[in-house]
Amino acid sequence: MNRFLQIFQIKDIRNKILIVSGLLVVFRILAAIPIPGIDVLKLREYFGNNQLLGFLNIFSGGGLDNLSVVMLGVGPYITATIIMQLLTMIFPKMKQMYHEEGAQGKAKFNRYSRMLTVPLAAIQSYAFLNILANQGIVSHSGAIGLITNVLTITAGSVIALWLGELITEQKIGNGVSLIILAGIVTGVPTFLRQASATFTPSQLPTYLGFVVIAVLLVAGIVFLNEGERKVPIAYARRVRGTKLYGGSSSYLPLKVNQAGMIPLIFAISVLLFPQFLGQILSVFSVDLSIKVTNLVNAFLNNQLIYGTFYFFLVFIFTYFYTKITFDPNEISKNLQRSGGFIPGIRPGENTSSYFSKTINRTTFFGATFLGLIAILPLIIQPLTGIAILNISGTAILIVVSVALETMRQVSSQLTVREYEGIE
Repeated sequence: MNRFLQIFQIKDIRNKILIVSGLLVVFRILAAIPIPGIDVLKLREYFGNNQLLGFLNIFSGGGLDNLSVVMLGVGPYITATIIMQLLTMIFPKMKQMYHEEGAQGKAKFNRYSRMLTVPLAAIQSYAFLNILANQGIVSHSGAIGLITNVLTITAGSVIALWLGELITEQKIGNGVSLIILAGIVTGVPTFLRQASATFTPSQLPTYLGFVVIAVLLVAGIVFLNEGERKVPIAYARRVRGTKLYGGSSSYLPLKVNQAGMIPLIFAISVLLFPQFLGQILSVFSVDLSIKVTNLVNAFLNNQLIYGTFYFFLVFIFTYFYTKITFDPNEISKNLQRSGGFIPGIRPGENTSSYFSKTINRTTFFGATFLGLIAILPLIIQPLTGIAILNISGTAILIVVSVALETMRQVSSQLTVREYEGIE
């Protein structure tokens, strides 16, 4: 409690929190301004029947459910970052820039990601508007109206990214993550209002069971995010001049969930791609577009097949992304350069093999848990039998992960100021 009060007692941290709060309010205001020509009733019905768009609304920061000017939010930037990281596996120069050039290489990598965000936002906005126009949700006033909306939504994504970077500069959490968090939190009052409106005394056990499941899920997510496998590391003694270095021991933490939320985004992108493809095909062949769209709708309406495929995608992408971000060979080389080694394991290839086996075992649990989180709504809905009582494991995962990361950053700033006070 005292540590919480310190946040508001220290002027610098208090000002940063106020700036972050103000920037989030600006984003929420933009998220409340819809593009023209929307049929609100059809929009609500379409979103209610499409879980994938509900997931995408989460990653947009809550701007998609009313087709606001920031309807794509930071989604295109997240997609651009994923694409850039995938390119590191294909092009050695990209890998060198991201992994070996330090802060300067990371800054260049982020700059390319921001540049890629603009065309991705334009393509995604065009595809979305076409999908919604075919459903009768959006009506354009000719080609000029369509182009205007595409440019508006693209500009909205760039503004959302800019606001996210301004938030990140305050070092009170990651800006992109906080924008997504803000979108989720703003939906809580609506959920509570709807839940209270549909509540009857006979449903009390169901509601209590729902609360218990939600609490257990939060505890499980915290355990997943904080869980790690500590690999012991020892450092050999080295003599430099008249001084003796090394001889100490430490450990290398390997997180159970190295990939974070990225596998969920990967999986949702794959599941949405056929819908976008169907709309793009309409430019060349209307009949082919209709066939693709009907096949996609039939697949999405089969809950068993859809849920199984969704779980499989998340599971596979967790291993895939972990492979991108965690390179056992590079870790082994860096460890050897610094004079470190794993007790009982030879440096070099044996150490790399040990890291590979360890990360594969720990990732299995993380991938399984992420897969279950992804399909949780498909499991909970039939159990409760109440439409409003549906847990989005993805949303809770984001809220808990972002909250923990923000708390860590704030705590580190408080610790730094405590040391400054001692000096």
